Amino acid sequence: MVVRSLFRRLCAGQFARRIFVALLVITLLVAGIGLRQWTWQKTKHVRFQHDIVNGFYWGSETLAEGRKLSPDAPDSWFAFFRGYFALYDRVKREAYEGDYGLDYPPLRLLAMSIWARQVREQFPGVDDGHPEHVKPLLHANLVCELISAVALFFLVRLWMRRASGATGSPFLRRVPAERRALICGLTAASVAWLESSMILDAHGWPQWDAWIVPFYLLAALAASTKRWFWCGCLLAAGAMLKGQLLFVAPFFVLWPLWQKRWASALRLLVGFTTTAALLVSPWLLRTPAAWISVTIIGLVGSFIILRRRLPHAGAWIAGLTALTAFIAGALAGGSFAWLQIGFLYGSEHYPYLFISSCYNLPFLLDNLGWSLKWPMWSYEFGSRYVAITPQWTLRVLYLGTLALCARGAARHTRNRDPRGLIAIAAPWLVMFALLGQMQERYLVWGAVVSAVALGVSVRLSAIHFVISVASTAMIAHVMLIDKKLEATLRVINLLHNVRPYASGVVLVCVAVCLWDALAVRLPMFQSRRYRRLEPASLSLGATAEEV
Repeated sequence: MVVRSLFRRLCAGQFARRIFVALLVITLLVAGIGLRQWTWQKTKHVRFQHDIVNGFYWGSETLAEGRKLSPDAPDSWFAFFRGYFALYDRVKREAYEGDYGLDYPPLRLLAMSIWARQVREQFPGVDDGHPEHVKPLLHANLVCELISAVALFFLVRLWMRRASGATGSPFLRRVPAERRALICGLTAASVAWLESSMILDAHGWPQWDAWIVPFYLLAALAASTKRWFWCGCLLAAGAMLKGQLLFVAPFFVLWPLWQKRWASALRLLVGFTTTAALLVSPWLLRTPAAWISVTIIGLVGSFIILRRRLPHAGAWIAGLTALTAFIAGALAGGSFAWLQIGFLYGSEHYPYLFISSCYNLPFLLDNLGWSLKWPMWSYEFGSRYVAITPQWTLRVLYLGTLALCARGAARHTRNRDPRGLIAIAAPWLVMFALLGQMQERYLVWGAVVSAVALGVSVRLSAIHFVISVASTAMIAHVMLIDKKLEATLRVINLLHNVRPYASGVVLVCVAVCLWDALAVRLPMFQSRRYRRLEPASLSLGATAEEV
């Protein structure tokens, strides 16, 4: 009673509340950083070294290609970028039967090349199989995790404010409505910051899956505030780090389409195309003729668009210029090796229903004897052969479910329902649950983003923690299998045996999240005030929504 009374007095004043919140945030920040350092130290003997070695190898190949092309200044930045821009073409030219080995998109290859350059400068005689000085990559992971937590805070607070603090959590209903959005945002961000599977993935494995999380969350925030052009820009930039972001990117295109806002969807595509063209222009525009054609069409298009005073003129000018860049690249000798190696190759590199240890539907299908390209039904007419395989069946099922998630986001936006947050998180969960060729780490994105459930309901919050445990277990299982230490054999055997049951649990959890993403909001959670008003904008101000 004394502690409760003291807590109430402390939170009574606005200044005291701010001090308390600031101290809480600092404590969580320091604790999260310490937990990551502890994870890195304690996983030394079970660390999955293959990804570090692979990244260092391809970064070193960039440096070697640069030295070969610029022997007069082999260690200069000019030589570095020459090697970076030439590596995709060299790998494609030297590949045997389409086996490239390299599957990095452009920005991830750039990051690994910069890291390899730094390591080579500090450790000139380092062995390719034992790279040193991994901390820069761990710091990059840390920064991305921190940005993700901040973005998730603003996303949850935004939706809760729009819903006037409506929530299905009985605990949060006891909090005054004006503070509820802040508390929900802080709770969700704190859980995401301390997410066990992300920490193990980024600082125990380590891998670079954390790099695309802030791009997705910031894209969701941009979409929620109707900044569709910037949403497309963020998705394109994130996809250049890890192509898996492209699996869920159609969700943002379908969202405004369900609202019959064709211009919004088009602006998103323009932003995506513009950013992609900007990042890959060194490969596309390799001749003066290509640059001249893009410049002329861009100037002429700018003149026409500005003269007609079209809305969002800057976006249309950028989109026209970007489209011209891709056409010029195709017609004027540009290279698309970055596309074939960085994106297409990875999608067919592992022709299996699942990889390593996955708790999902493809794992259960594999236990039934199915394979990724097994012809479930086939038909021949003349020289043509058509077959329906599990790979394409699961892809079609996933796309249909993704469209339903977008439908749910559009509906919850109209109803000012905080369960729109679940619709935003659902694509990552559905992707892992349904698609083939998934790796055990890919649930980590759903585990982090599903932390938005902390602002929606207790039931969905519990599901988030179940997903988090499942994601952590899969990552730990593969790490332990790689080393197979005697002390961990019993744990490995346990994790191996629970896979069918864990797969069922994960599928049930995903189904529940999907239902909440699609369901019509219950009247008991609707604000009487908002039933009589037109839908309002998901913005920090009081701007009305475009209908």
